[in-house]
Amino acid sequence: MLKVKANEKLQKIGKYADTYRYIMAPELYTTLNQEKVIKEAALRSGISKGVMQAAWDAAGEVIKAWATEGHSVAIPGLGSMRFGLRAKSVANVNEVKAGLIRSRRIIFTPTTDLKDELADTAIQITCYDRNGQEVKRVTSADEGIVEDPENGNDNGNDNDNVNGNEDGGTNDNVTPNPNEGGGDNGGDDNGGGDEPGADED
Repeated sequence: MLKVKANEKLQKIGKYADTYRYIMAPELYTTLNQEKVIKEAALRSGISKGVMQAAWDAAGEVIKAWATEGHSVAIPGLGSMRFGLRAKSVANVNEVKAGLIRSRRIIFTPTTDLKDELADTAIQITCYDRNGQEVKRVTSADEGIVEDPENGNDNGNDNDNVNGNEDGGTNDNVTPNPNEGGGDNGGDDNGGGDEPGADED
């Protein structure tokens, strides 16, 4: 079960400025470091921790090398990873330059099995008011829609305050909907994406 907290926060910008809204974000129990993951993987696979560590390191180097060469690289059991970028579009070929690139991206595409696992996982939401007091707890009955990074599907979050999130949750990483004036078209097969304002310097 995934646990989510909904904190009542004062919104400082956007259409809900100066009002309180309940903002949801996943609760993270802890960050599991690489050593713990390798140890558990070694136990489950029946091979030594040293062999698992060597294989882990080698796989990481292969993924980095191939991804930076422009490949979409499979991550066994999880999905694939590739690099992309966000850049402004221009009408004139003479205006094409490296300065149009706003950011480089790491794009992860999960396998169908991983998405199904997430979709089938129940979500428990605990609500806290502006004073930090728990006021409600509910188990989700949503459709279990999982965001598809390939198609720019952002159905997994509708908090309306993407730029105003203060709770340290994941909302700051949501890609804006291009139909609402956001800055990214979701990327094409090469991980590209247009940004508005191409006439800017």
